[in-house]
Amino acid sequence: MSVAEPRRIVLFRHAKADWPQVADHERPLAERGRKDAAVAGRKLSDSGITFDLALCSTATRTRETWKLAVHELAHRPKTVYEERIYEASPGELIAVLNELPDDVRNVILIGHNPGVHGLADILAGAAEDEARERMNRRGFPAAGFALLTFDGPWKSVEPGVATLMDYWAPSE
Repeated sequence: MSVAEPRRIVLFRHAKADWPQVADHERPLAERGRKDAAVAGRKLSDSGITFDLALCSTATRTRETWKLAVHELAHRPKTVYEERIYEASPGELIAVLNELPDDVRNVILIGHNPGVHGLADILAGAAEDEARERMNRRGFPAAGFALLTFDGPWKSVEPGVATLMDYWAPSE
C-alpha cells in the first residue's frame, strides 16, 4: 500500500430490528430489515471497495445484517465479532479502530446508533458535496452507511481526521 493511498472506513448501522420479548442484545431483524440489509450489501458492492476487515457488533441484529449484506459482495473480508461495538460511544469505537494493524486498508464497522452516527459526524473534519447535510438530516437510519477516508496509521484516527465521502440510506 502506498502511503498516499487513503484508508477507508465504512460505518454501517444495522438494519431495522424487530421488538420481540427478548433482551436487546438478542433482537433479530424485522422483515424490512432483512430486505434493506441485502440492498445495502448491493450498494456496498457497487462502491467497488474491497474490505480487508469487517468489525461487527455481537448483537443478533448486527450479525444478521452483516450476513445478508456480505453475501452481496464480490470479496468476503475477514470478520471479527467485537463485543465492544455493542452500545459503544464514538470514543469507544475510535479506540477499537486505533487497534487495527496497519496492513488493513479498508474496514467496515457494523454497529448501532447513536454511536455510529456520532462517530461519522466527529471523524468528518470535511465532507464531499452534501454528504454531511444528508446524513444529519436523515439521522442515520437503519441499514444506512457512511464512507470516510483518511490518511495515516489507524492509531491516528481521532476527531476531525477524516473526510466524509458518501452517505447512503435505504430510502435514498
